[in-house]
Amino acid sequence: MDACTLGDLLDVVGGPALHLHTAPAGQGVPVTEAVLHDGRTPLPRLPGGLLLAVGVPAAQAGPLVRAAAEAGLTGVVVRGPDGPVEEAEAHGVALLSVAEDAAWHQVHLLLASAIGARPATASDTGLGDLFALADAIAAGTGGATAIEDPRQRILAYSTVPGQQVDEDRRQGILGLQVPPSAENTEQYRRLFAADRPVRLPALTGSGLPRLAMPVRAGGETLGSVWVIDGGSLAPDAEDTLVQGASTAALLLLRARAARELARHRGSDLLRRLLEGTTDAPTAAQRLGVTGPARVAAFVLDSAASVPDAERTALRLLDVVRLQCEARYGRHACVLVDGVVYAVLPAEAPRRRTDGHSHRTLAEDIVGRAGQALRVPVRAALGEVVPDAAGLADSRADADLVLRVLDAELPVATVDEVRPRVTLLRLAEVMGERRELSAGAWRRVLAYDAANGTEYARTLVCWFDAGCDMAGAAKLLAVHPNTCRYRLRQLQQHAGVDLDDPDERLVLWLQLRALAGLSGATA
Repeated sequence: MDACTLGDLLDVVGGPALHLHTAPAGQGVPVTEAVLHDGRTPLPRLPGGLLLAVGVPAAQAGPLVRAAAEAGLTGVVVRGPDGPVEEAEAHGVALLSVAEDAAWHQVHLLLASAIGARPATASDTGLGDLFALADAIAAGTGGATAIEDPRQRILAYSTVPGQQVDEDRRQGILGLQVPPSAENTEQYRRLFAADRPVRLPALTGSGLPRLAMPVRAGGETLGSVWVIDGGSLAPDAEDTLVQGASTAALLLLRARAARELARHRGSDLLRRLLEGTTDAPTAAQRLGVTGPARVAAFVLDSAASVPDAERTALRLLDVVRLQCEARYGRHACVLVDGVVYAVLPAEAPRRRTDGHSHRTLAEDIVGRAGQALRVPVRAALGEVVPDAAGLADSRADADLVLRVLDAELPVATVDEVRPRVTLLRLAEVMGERRELSAGAWRRVLAYDAANGTEYARTLVCWFDAGCDMAGAAKLLAVHPNTCRYRLRQLQQHAGVDLDDPDERLVLWLQLRALAGLSGATA
């Protein structure tokens, strides 16, 4: 594959998302990767890199531009319009900008996806992951270390021998979650209000104090780093913790960008699988879809007023994904043209319990999503298919079911509405073919329109009543003799033979599917 150039990148994500201020070397220069800036380490040589100036105000990015030029980078991306254009031109480095309110992790994901490269960081720390970073911080500070996300979930912890720990740490690591308490809440409030390491007292008589530091990138709080102070912390423990938190920010951004990029690629692959435009076995292996499955489709009620339908549909995707992952673990969901599709695993051979459990899940999602989004939601379940190769057909089933749902029936499987969807498809096929849409039904409707008669209604009610005259009369609220008279007159004026079972069948299908008539609505 040809290398991505600056011009290629602008073609993909240029405009409001990414603005080019200057490109002294032209737009044909290569762009090989999106690089997150770490201000505490010098830039290694990264020819073709596009440096994201995380934490550096645009107006103060002149030194960073010079450093980027020395490192052979292609360009620098700042946040906001006031970047150092003159410095960039003087040093031959492209200068680009994103909006003031853009989140750096989203910018990183967008650029990495467009470039086609694995997300990278500017500093080569040699630390493979957060656990290795926790060990490095623990060794540098002299205290057992834990790295948490903003929800107080423990992402990594150190395992350096001989360092003191207390019961709070043991319980947190066992559950990978900080035990909740009012005292904890107050400590986190203090921590996240600070921009330097904070010393916090022990929460219990047997506990130990902590040295903690928030982890931030571009003003966004990504988590925190906690070091147990057993009385023997290094003199420069605070400086070590500041450096560790900076590296943690890079690792967390990289991990999140990688997850979101993988999710984006997975969504695209699932979309193509549901469209039948990719190799099903390969796609199924990459998506983790094995064995029998069915497609569930979720959509906002088209009759409801939705101010921002696109954003609401994305929120619906989040609800569906969350509920499916809670039920099935890693899960394949995608938003296509306002419809959220999810692949639900089934047992083999298909059992009645599958349909019940899938329908229950769909009803639960419809209820939760409708309450959270304040918009009614509909859900349709396609046929269970033996493997991924049949998911395009199951998706087609679900799309048909969506078209027959309403406020009285917000959730249904294709088996539950098989007659409705069959008639719907018959109507479409018959309407497209002249030989299937021609016939006596048109003469019946034309005669009614010209003479004010109700022969079509009478005929449909007679068909729906199983050709029973008393049943038809009841549907029409008339005397049976009136029905007999109308049918005799119909045969005479419209030229139909009601004694012929084939003609009765075709006439009923055309009136039911093409004219939309039924005894229930007569």
